[in-house]
Amino acid sequence: MDKRKQAKLKKKGWKVGTVADFLDLSTEESAYIEMKLALSEKLKARRIRQKLTQKQLAKAIESSQSRVAKMEAGDPTVSIDLLVKGLLALGVSKKELGRTIS
Repeated sequence: MDKRKQAKLKKKGWKVGTVADFLDLSTEESAYIEMKLALSEKLKARRIRQKLTQKQLAKAIESSQSRVAKMEAGDPTVSIDLLVKGLLALGVSKKELGRTIS
């Protein structure tokens, strides 16, 4: 958010902060969420780049299309290990995986 908009909101009595502040997340919790979202975004981008459907990816990782949709949407019920499994099935290297996480 730009500084002028922030100042305008503060002047009207609004509090301006981050999602982490609003949800009272620790640094570790915030980093964990950011990591999961980065993996989700990478999974979707890689699948689309390879011109695969969610159903095709689901078959490759022995899961369902609806689960792949949840993986790509950053659903909190999806584990990091399933995201990593999906990325590895798409041919992402360990090095690329590390860059995504960092």
